[in-house]
Amino acid sequence: MTNHANETLIEQTVTYSLQVAEKFYLVENVPARVNSETGEQFFSPTTVERLQQIILSQAKPVRVIETPVYNFAA
Repeated sequence: MTNHANETLIEQTVTYSLQVAEKFYLVENVPARVNSETGEQFFSPTTVERLQQIILSQAKPVRVIETPVYNFAA
């Protein structure tokens, strides 16, 4: 059992990442509560809903980056 009483959550903006099939999505400046000790990110239900809308909308992104992919087991 984990003791959550001493957790310190800090409000900040983060970059959210998600892989769907062969596509990798990044959403910048997402509001989150971040555990100062573990780095775990927590999102409100409203934020999660907005993230889904952004990714599923297929709207034009603000920018596109190229991402190298490596195989760990090579």
